[in-house]
Formats: sequence, structure tokens, C-alpha cells
Amino acid sequence: MPDDATPDPYAHPLVFGQRMQILRTRRGLSRPVLAGLLGRSPSWVKQVENGAINTPSLPMILRVAEVLRVSNLADLTGDRTMTADLFTGPGHRLLPAVKEAVNAFPVRSDREPTPVTHLRHRLDRAWSARHAAARHREVVGDLLPDLIRDAQCGARAAETSAERRAMQAILSEVYSLAQFFVAYQPDSSLLWRVAERGMVAAQESEDPHAIGIAGWLTVQAHRGAGQFDAADTVNAETLRFLGALLPDASNEVRAVAGALHFEAGYTAARRGESGAAWRQWDTARTVARSLPPGYYHPVTSFSTAVMSAHAVTVAVELHAGPESAKQVARADGDLIPSRPRRARHRIEEARAYQLDGQPDVALATLAKAHEAAPETIAYNGYARRIVLEETGSRSPERRRRAGELAVKLGGLAA
Repeated sequence: MPDDATPDPYAHPLVFGQRMQILRTRRGLSRPVLAGLLGRSPSWVKQVENGAINTPSLPMILRVAEVLRVSNLADLTGDRTMTADLFTGPGHRLLPAVKEAVNAFPVRSDREPTPVTHLRHRLDRAWSARHAAARHREVVGDLLPDLIRDAQCGARAAETSAERRAMQAILSEVYSLAQFFVAYQPDSSLLWRVAERGMVAAQESEDPHAIGIAGWLTVQAHRGAGQFDAADTVNAETLRFLGALLPDASNEVRAVAGALHFEAGYTAARRGESGAAWRQWDTARTVARSLPPGYYHPVTSFSTAVMSAHAVTVAVELHAGPESAKQVARADGDLIPSRPRRARHRIEEARAYQLDGQPDVALATLAKAHEAAPETIAYNGYARRIVLEETGSRSPERRRRAGELAVKLGGLAA
């Protein structure tokens, strides 16, 4: 390794502050930005990184891990006994079957091609089943292998250019459904394979809705990997493509454009850019209000109900405790018809309560998330972080409640 290269925090026994500095730099965050996201001063960050302040408490370690998107605490602390994997959930029992269907991608198939209208009907039913099911990964994972194979077969067997484009749009959306299933599972290469194939199929389809959804999910994949610049680039390019079509676009395309505006705001919030985050949120809210009353996009969940949930997310990502709690009071999660999306909102509410110094309410809210969709909370790193933090609480009652949740989540039970 060249002398001027950034050292690898995992290859040498570096102290906590050195690891934090390296990981902060890799995320592209300045000391003042990291300090703001942690609710500390830039001088505190500098002192930790220089070793003037020793390793902070577990709650602060967990907050640093959250901001820097460090999936495994051992990567930050250097202590291999602290191996809690915060941002990757357990591997679902149906993951191998889905992976096999994705990886097979045969040139020829003995399967009888399925008509595009039939595939469209099955895909719509799969989205509806996902929104209605508490254990949505179980439902989706059971449907995906045949959907993937039939969509691939249909795209190959199409005889006309119009039919081929329609089949490619279906195939792209099937990969989008697969991305929901694969996300936060221990196979990042499969996630990227699904995302890339979904984008390619969408481009082949020339369908604005399919392209918008593929772009929306690719933005999330980049941001989840800490690639904020790549996320912004994909977001801007997709919005630029859709922008010229919006005057005559369907509600579905307009909804995807609105969802992309929020994603731009989400990424800005992750960077600590408050003004840009709220401006994009406001643009997305304007789009949501322009859609028919009660409209709910089946893939992105974009709607007026979700916009209030998104406001909680923006405030939480900016680590604004009082503002987060204020946005929770304004939101009504019961209006979100999708169980997994409602559970995700409950987790964001719990994060807001934790930031606002209300850990008991945060744990109670996570219990509501588990009731709505156990598989959402089991795979959510933020929920796992809160539970792990509260298992070390000084309050015996809070430790007990956190322990019960940890057992339900499975991965933190030990």
C-alpha cells in the first residue's frame, strides 16, 4: 500500500478514534457535519479522533455507527467480541430459492411463455400480498422464483417489439419486487445484481414508469452503501428523464417523480444538509397533493399519508430531536395501508423518540412496529440499534422490555 493511501481500519489494531476518523473520511463527512449529526461539537469529534477523549459510551458508539453506516460494531471498535451486525438482517429461508432463480438466467427455457396480461395480474397480486402480509418476505419469497423465471421466459419469447418492451417492463418490476425481498439480507452482491438487471430491463422497455421505479431503487441501493454522490447522480438523471414527460404523464409516473424528490431530500438529510432536505420534501409533498384523493403508489408507497411519515424520517436523519418528535405528532401512521410501510414508519417514530430522550416510548413504538410487520423490524438496523442500546439501560424495567424485543428480533437475543 502506498504511504499516502488511506489506511485500512480493519487491517491494523487502531484505536476507536482513528477508526472513526477513517470511516468518517470514507463517508465524505467533515468534522462539523459529523458533530452536528451526533449532537456534539466539532472539537469533541477532533478530540475523540486524536485520542484526547477515550472510547465513548455504548449509546454514543451506536450513534456513531448509525451515522457512519457501520454495519458491524467490531469494524468501529476493533473489539471482535462486539460483532453485532446492525444493518444486515438474518438470511431468510427462501433466499436461496430466490437467488437460484436470479442467477439461473437461462438462454433457452422449456417453460411455456406466459401472456403479458397474465404476468401483469400475478405481479399486481404479489404487490398487494406484500402490503397486506405481516410476514411479507415469506409471501414475496414464495412467489418470486416462478415470477422471475416466467418474466425472463416471456421477455425472451416476445415476437414483436411492442410485446418485448411490455415484457421487459414486467421483468424490471419483478426485479424491483425482488429487491425489496433481498434488501438487508446477507448477500450484497445479489442485491446489486437484481438492481442492475432491473435497470437494464427498464431501459429496454422504454417505459417511463419502469425506468422511474428502477432509478428509485438504485438510488436507495447506492445510499445504503454510503455512495451518496452516486445516489444523487442517479436521482438527478432519472428526474431529468421524467421531467420532460410530466405534463402528460399518468398518476403513476407523477408519483414516482414525487418519490424521487423525496429520495433526494433523504440523501441530503443523511449528509446533514437541512435546507436541501426540506426543500425536496416540500416538492414531493406538492406532487402528492396533486394526485387523486386516497392515491397510493403500489411500489414506492408514495401518497399524502406517507409524506407525513417522510417528514419524520427527514427530521430523524438530521438528528433533530425536538423537531422529530413534533413531526411524529403531526403524522398518522394508521393511514398507511401497507403493513411493512406502516411498520417502517413506527421504527422512524421510535428513532424520533429516542433522539428526543424518550426511550420508553421508543421501545413501545418498536413493539407496535413488530405487531404490524415482524419481518420489517427484524431486518431494520435502526430498530436493532435502539434495542441493543436499551438492553444496557440502567432501568431494570427498560432492560427487560428491550430484552423481550431482542428475543423477538432473533439476531440480538444472544
